[in-house]
Amino acid sequence: MTDHLRSGFNTGKDADGLFIVSGAQQGIELACKVFCNEGDTIICESPSFIGSLNSFRSSGARLVGVPMEPDGISLDRLEHALKTEPNVKLLYLIPSFQNPTGITTSLEKRKAVYTLAKKYGVVILEDNPYGELRFGGEDVPTIKSLDDEGLVIYVGSFSKILSAGLRVGFVLAPDEIIQKMVVAKQGEDVHTAMLPQILAYKFMKEYDYAGHVRRIREVYLRKCTLMTDSIKQYTEGSMAFTRPDGGLFLWCELPESITMLDYCKKAAAHGVAVVPGTAFLVDPDEPCNAIRLNFSTPSDEQIVKGIQILGQL
Repeated sequence: MTDHLRSGFNTGKDADGLFIVSGAQQGIELACKVFCNEGDTIICESPSFIGSLNSFRSSGARLVGVPMEPDGISLDRLEHALKTEPNVKLLYLIPSFQNPTGITTSLEKRKAVYTLAKKYGVVILEDNPYGELRFGGEDVPTIKSLDDEGLVIYVGSFSKILSAGLRVGFVLAPDEIIQKMVVAKQGEDVHTAMLPQILAYKFMKEYDYAGHVRRIREVYLRKCTLMTDSIKQYTEGSMAFTRPDGGLFLWCELPESITMLDYCKKAAAHGVAVVPGTAFLVDPDEPCNAIRLNFSTPSDEQIVKGIQILGQL
């Protein structure tokens, strides 16, 4: 696993420890538990992954959202937050094919974010569950690969590559951080179940893991293209969307004349589930007229039919 991370992800330094957790979500929760007391601040991209936001909220942490730009988090707004917000303990980022926007943070911006983290002494929690699902563009080095001061906790998962039900994730971080996370995990589930770990290990050692990843990249490229082409066809250009270079999601902006929450309810009544954009906001009361679509789960036929219905609505 360590060799795979260093060769495939370019995640960095020999001083880091590798820690197996019960899904990447647990790694995120444990990092919060180790670093944050009630009332401490976590800076997040906004919008961001609802599971992580809810985990942070459950710890009593204050969440501060920084808006996304086409190439990643806004650097000016990020530095302002780092300067002005009290007790900032973590900076949570999903740099590759971000959930929900699909945005990939550029290398230049990754370097700048890491420079800011060093300047203000803040640990970066880099969540990269989709990193191997690139089907367009060029690979971008992880923030962890830039880490020469032990400031990055890198979290990954097998759930998007093998099976979400396996619940095998991993954390790559400095040993002193890993030791604290191990103690926190012992109070939750003692250790990650062995059978899912054995299945993941066997798959990596005895099967064509790289070939499997290539095949699912091809599948997701086809399905993403089908969904975006269908949106263009059936909404007649009235629904704007990000075109991701990988991952699982599309972030779609509805016309201003449509009320997003009403639209989501009508879509559900017609058999199409979309996720309201407000679910991903640090401040759920912030205005948002976007929805998230997923192209990985539905069949090709369901994608076309679903987008037809959304277009009709």
